[in-house]
Amino acid sequence: MNKKVVFIVVAIVILLLVGFAAYWQTHVGNRQLMDMNYHFDRAIVRLPNGDVVEGKLNSWLDFDDSDVVQVKIDGKTYLTSYVNVCLIDE
Repeated sequence: MNKKVVFIVVAIVILLLVGFAAYWQTHVGNRQLMDMNYHFDRAIVRLPNGDVVEGKLNSWLDFDDSDVVQVKIDGKTYLTSYVNVCLIDE
C-alpha cells in the first residue's frame, strides 16, 4: 500500500512538471524550457529572395534533431534553417 502511494505522488509531480514545462514554453517570454540559458532580444533572418529581416524577437523555437528554427519577429513568423538566422542577446 505504501509503495502505491509513493508511486501516485511521483506520477502527480511528474505530470505537474510536464504541465509547467508546456505553460512555460508557450506563455513566458521567448525562452525554451530545456535551453533556459538562451534568451535573445533581437534576430536577423535572411530570406530566400535575398532580403534581410531584422527586429525585436518575440519568440523562437528550435526542433530536435533538425537545423530548423522558427522565429517570430515583430509579430511575423519565419520558419527557416539556423544558417539563415542570427539570434542576438542585447
